[in-house]
Amino acid sequence: MTSILELNGVTKTYRQGQERLTVLDHVSMMVYSGEFGAILGPSGSGKSTLLSIIGALTSPSSGEVIINGRNVHDMSNKEQTSLRLKEIGFIFQQSNLVPFLTVEEQLLLVGKLTRQKDRLQARAVELLSHLGLDERRSHYPEQLSGGEQQRVAIARALMNEPKLILADEPTASLDRERGKSVVELLVKETKERNIATIMVTHDESMIGECDWVHRMR
Repeated sequence: MTSILELNGVTKTYRQGQERLTVLDHVSMMVYSGEFGAILGPSGSGKSTLLSIIGALTSPSSGEVIINGRNVHDMSNKEQTSLRLKEIGFIFQQSNLVPFLTVEEQLLLVGKLTRQKDRLQARAVELLSHLGLDERRSHYPEQLSGGEQQRVAIARALMNEPKLILADEPTASLDRERGKSVVELLVKETKERNIATIMVTHDESMIGECDWVHRMR
């Protein structure tokens, strides 16, 4: 298996007045292609902070984040932006779809941002069809159910053909049945595409299909 992500002693601290608050304390892990894993813990345990550091949205106080052999936080801002656009797919608790774009346009926008030129529309149509959204291509977000919106968010995250998907509480706004269907879909896509997915969650019922679980307290 190929290593997609390596964390070495990642620590994050903040100052609160005269005190120093440690949110993450020497977190280390290895994540490989084809793995679907979860970071599990209650609110305030540092899960989202860790995901933000992995996604080059926040810098650690110390430690290394290595994606595909490169130290993320040694990169310039421009290089980090390129990494996020081209190699990482993000899925959030709320689908964060653009309200005035149709389902298909949500995906085409990602393609344009990543400067994809070949088969852009064909790829969007293929992804939507693959995820059971073919009949929703011309719909706007407000016309979709919560589960459908998250499936569009998954399609959007896959549009740039990432090696790593970061999903921050992707089931929190859904009922249990729809939440599990979203997790099952993410597992399926992870295995079929031989990529890596990390899901942050507080819900024990969503981790049954994970290859590994890191618990944060």
